[in-house]
Amino acid sequence: MEIERHEYDVVVIGAGGAGLRAAIEARQQGKRTAIICKSLFGKAHTVMAEGGAAAAMGNVNSDDNWMVHFRDTMRGGKFLNNWRMAELHAKEAPDRVWELEAWGALFDRTKDGKISQRNFGGHEYPRLAHVGDRTGLELIRTLQQRVVALQQEDEKLHGDPEAYIKVFAECTITRLLKDASSVHGKNGAISGAFGYWRETGKFVVFDAPAVVLATGGIGKSYVVTSNSWEYTGDGHALALLAGAQLINMEFIQFHPTGMVWPPSVRGILVTESVRGDGGVLRNSENRRFMFDYVPDVFKDKYATTEEEADRWYTDQANNRRPPELLPRDEVARAINAEVKAGRGSPQGGVFLDVSTRLPAAEIVKRLPSMHHQFKELADVDITKEPMQVGPTCHYIMGGVEVDADTGAASVPGLFAAGEVSGGMHGSNRLGGNSLSDLLVFGRRAGAGAAEYVNGLARRPAVSEAAVEDARAEALAPLERSGGENPYEVHHELQRTMNDLVGIIRKAEEISEALDAVEKLKERAQHTASPGGRIYNPGWHLALDLRNMLLVSECVARAALLREESRGGHTRDDYPKMSPEWRRKLLVCSATPDGDTVDVEERIQPSMRADLLALFDRTELSKYLTEGELTEYDAVKES
Repeated sequence: MEIERHEYDVVVIGAGGAGLRAAIEARQQGKRTAIICKSLFGKAHTVMAEGGAAAAMGNVNSDDNWMVHFRDTMRGGKFLNNWRMAELHAKEAPDRVWELEAWGALFDRTKDGKISQRNFGGHEYPRLAHVGDRTGLELIRTLQQRVVALQQEDEKLHGDPEAYIKVFAECTITRLLKDASSVHGKNGAISGAFGYWRETGKFVVFDAPAVVLATGGIGKSYVVTSNSWEYTGDGHALALLAGAQLINMEFIQFHPTGMVWPPSVRGILVTESVRGDGGVLRNSENRRFMFDYVPDVFKDKYATTEEEADRWYTDQANNRRPPELLPRDEVARAINAEVKAGRGSPQGGVFLDVSTRLPAAEIVKRLPSMHHQFKELADVDITKEPMQVGPTCHYIMGGVEVDADTGAASVPGLFAAGEVSGGMHGSNRLGGNSLSDLLVFGRRAGAGAAEYVNGLARRPAVSEAAVEDARAEALAPLERSGGENPYEVHHELQRTMNDLVGIIRKAEEISEALDAVEKLKERAQHTASPGGRIYNPGWHLALDLRNMLLVSECVARAALLREESRGGHTRDDYPKMSPEWRRKLLVCSATPDGDTVDVEERIQPSMRADLLALFDRTELSKYLTEGELTEYDAVKES
């Protein structure tokens, strides 16, 4: 069976914000670069990031700076973040946003012509550079245009627009390939990737010494999710099967505001910009309930009365923030509690109201996508009535363990950026940090991959035996007769994760989920996809099941081990945060066949002294152990 072959220096898997920025950087470093996207080019899930890109430019409030942004990010992640990643992100985000502007991004403007910045949950100052509520779409458009500009340069220089950067759309990668020769160490090195064209089913091999994973998240393992169909944990699973490690997999962000009605659109994202621009959450008693849910660690920073909360929008220096702008994990848990207490909306959510807070024309101006979305999908005019919203699986904080400065994983030649990488956001991501994360670490991963290729004495070779194994694995569902329907297995996995490893967790339910996942893994091995290879969605899902099951097992195993509640991981049987657990990273690894997943504890590296000094002792005492506080005191005294 003939297999299509391509040779590149760097292969980027994923064409969202992180993937495009990585590919642009690799190309600008002179590397022949392939961009592989699972769906159509331009349909990346990045377009669903509506609110803005967080960057401490200080355009609206000059008190903002990278140190404040760093502190907010660490607080949001409950101090489990990779502090080096949080530092780099806070320092470099402004340059990445200005770079986008130089490439043609059309941001909203302040009265004096600067890039406008809006309020968002967990951010002390207005920090999100935005384009109405369509910022992700503008980011993707701008990066795509940059790719086209580079291709135009290459056409002038080389007579071929795709000489140094080419897009391969509707292509799914199923295995990373490695050179196992001893010269590359005991675990080998990346030598390429194997995949198939979704339209024809034909196989393709990309020969490349460096691969950047930028595949996004895992949301399709859950019933209610804001994620699009591509989010099946492909990059997480590819990394695991290649020998890399995943960290923080127990932490899943349930965005507090997804649509809940009608059922056909349940889970679609409702941007945090609604609350950032003055929208409030109310229960069935018409009460702003978030004042009841401000945790102790945040009580000094959030308003205790509606009057103070409302004043904050016009006088932030003398008032505390509205509790609707707490970090997402806190708001999601509060909504969940209100619904369980019988104070929810008719369709099982709560009410998000901006209609009584802003003039109709201002709502349409600031939130055009939300106005259109609710009018078209739910027949609700948000300028006249409240929306019904509830939590939706939105983002996973866990991902491939990488070097903060280069994006390199533990496997030589493998890099990761964006949602598929772990560490940056700790136990909970602040809204707006995702888009700037994509830009900062997409660029660093692309540069890291280029530098790695420059340092190679020789290119790792693709193993033909590994190609044949990957081909046989991909064909297996088509060659079985009488096997189980992959859609049934997928639906049961979604129900299992949604019901047993969701917002609120307990040991017996997580254990039940692990038992179910083991049985589903066995059933997935016997799924069959009738028909041929030409655009066969059942076959595609049968192959994606391996990834979703592997990632779901990592989530559940880590969630069972972490006996505390922190960020996107809430244990009903361990409801408090533990300073001892804050020091522990849970690291997932798997056997090459994916049959066995192991989770081990590792001590979280201590924060650098100058960064630790940015926090006061009172705040740190809520998170750090006594031993760490003693170290802090010593730093302060010196």
